[in-house]
Amino acid sequence: MTANTPQSRKAKGRHLQQKIRDDIINTFQLTENDVRSTSMGAKGCDILLSENARINFPYAIECKSQEKFSIPRWWEQTVINATEENLTPLLVFKQSRKDIMVCLKWNDFLSLYNNQVKES
Repeated sequence: MTANTPQSRKAKGRHLQQKIRDDIINTFQLTENDVRSTSMGAKGCDILLSENARINFPYAIECKSQEKFSIPRWWEQTVINATEENLTPLLVFKQSRKDIMVCLKWNDFLSLYNNQVKES
């Protein structure tokens, strides 16, 4: 079943944002004060990070939970928000009953991978 009303579409988006927030908190052992989900329709990043959180997770996150993908348009929005925050752009998107996916620049992925290899 897809979200058919503006209210249900916003609830679907809010649920994804809250899941991403919770995953970041749990993965990086942060607090709710370090990672916050913004209100639906707010300008800027969908997930707000404290300075402490940015040390371990330096990404500007844009979340999209929609049935029809518009990745180029979403990516443009993600890059604008990341530039304003001086963070690496990270697009998180999902369709109903499907896995959560991410999109980032190839060079950012390689940098992330290389940093993990150095830490091993």
